[in-house]
Amino acid sequence: MASTTNSTVAPPVEERRLSGKLGVGSIVFMVVAAAAPLTVVGGSVPIGISIGNGAGYPAMYAIGAVILFFFAVGFVAMTRYVPNAGAFYTYIGAGLGRLHGLGGSFLALLTYQTIQAAVYGYLGAALGGVVHDDLGGPDLPWWVWAGLSIAVVGLLGFRHIDLSSKVLGILLVAEIGIVLVVDAGVVLSGGGDEGFSTASITPSGIASGAPGIGLMFALAGFIGFECTAVFRDEARDPDKTIPRATYASLALIGVFYTLSAWSIVSAWGDQGALAEAGSDPEGMVVQTATDYVGTVAGDVVQALLLTSLFACVLSFHNVINRYVFSMANTGVLPRSWGRSHHRHHSPHVASLLQTGASVVLVAVFVAAGLDPILQVYTWMSGVATLGFILLMLLTCVAVLVFFARNRVDTRVWNTKVAPAVGVVGLGFTAYLTATNFGLLVGGWTVGAVFLVLTIASYLVGPLVGLLKPSADPMAVSEFEAALDAGAEVPAQIRSTSATEDHA
Repeated sequence: MASTTNSTVAPPVEERRLSGKLGVGSIVFMVVAAAAPLTVVGGSVPIGISIGNGAGYPAMYAIGAVILFFFAVGFVAMTRYVPNAGAFYTYIGAGLGRLHGLGGSFLALLTYQTIQAAVYGYLGAALGGVVHDDLGGPDLPWWVWAGLSIAVVGLLGFRHIDLSSKVLGILLVAEIGIVLVVDAGVVLSGGGDEGFSTASITPSGIASGAPGIGLMFALAGFIGFECTAVFRDEARDPDKTIPRATYASLALIGVFYTLSAWSIVSAWGDQGALAEAGSDPEGMVVQTATDYVGTVAGDVVQALLLTSLFACVLSFHNVINRYVFSMANTGVLPRSWGRSHHRHHSPHVASLLQTGASVVLVAVFVAAGLDPILQVYTWMSGVATLGFILLMLLTCVAVLVFFARNRVDTRVWNTKVAPAVGVVGLGFTAYLTATNFGLLVGGWTVGAVFLVLTIASYLVGPLVGLLKPSADPMAVSEFEAALDAGAEVPAQIRSTSATEDHA
């Protein structure tokens, strides 16, 4: 009888744990795939050239990588003291307190949900165009293809993380490979008629046009690199794997974007790149591949743009699942959402919820008659960019406060200087993003709505914290520490698990 009671009141603790043996390479694959390198090179680079700082735009990726490096130094230093997979919001909570951590959790959900929704819109439209225009298939609405993509992503997200890692690894190698082939074609040809561009290494070239807007678009290309910490529970040796994967992801993304953007500018010439980016941004990279490598390369780039978009939504699906999983196990969301599959050891409940939420969002976009690229992709990307920058800014501040208060790490560079420089850089970028937000989302009428939505998402956290005193971003670390020590589940977690489902 005692065993029956225990199985009813306290389910096996293993059902609330994720498992895996992800190494640095596997995590880097998923993180870089979330950054969608070919999507950035094929979509964001022409836009950054057109409305940013023209031929000097490649430098913005290098500058963005440097700003994020200062963020990463403090982020990595704090990793060993925040032993759970909540990423942004657990770091904010550890440094600034429970209510701010809860605010960060809902802001993070908004950020990743909106960037995923943006890419689903783009993927649906792009896939429909290729099927109908290039393959002679049926002319179906974009949302049909988006729905099919959601179903496949949902299936992969339901399974063990290793399956997603393998799929993302294959797609990532292919898309990075073809871009490097195009880069090599441009370099071996000596660039265009003007030779190699020098605009991105001269002060006048970097400062031309609107460098602030260029920096915004460049930083948007890094969204997802910080998600290394989200996979902590599934890493082989998290205290070593997570820091190495964070630095490796940032370096790979920064160098790849800078080199590829410079190659595209060099292929067309400084003024030619600006003109082409303004007249045909969607086809600029495909045409570059065709001109410098051949027609087959252009076709491959076009095809891999689709797989890049798919890899992006799959990566963010996995990230959102783990945010929901972690939030559920801290009492922020219903505890039933924080269960892992008995066989796949995946956050299967969170995956099902995320799949359903994506279907609902696409249905709302369709009902509102929004264009999948000009409105869904552009608007949602703008919201995600602002949320991403604000989360990193809050995390940098939290790192400074955490080490000043606890003094568990006395390294001045890692705990004071680098995070402080990161605060300055991200604060300036946040100001540029907020003041130019109308440009990102197609006008200040829509911009004001999304600014309010972004602020409101953060304020939801403190409200939940006041209504639910048991909700704590750091509670899950106590839970996992007890599991690692072979102890029973802490009483406060065990007692709330039976009641939170009704919240």
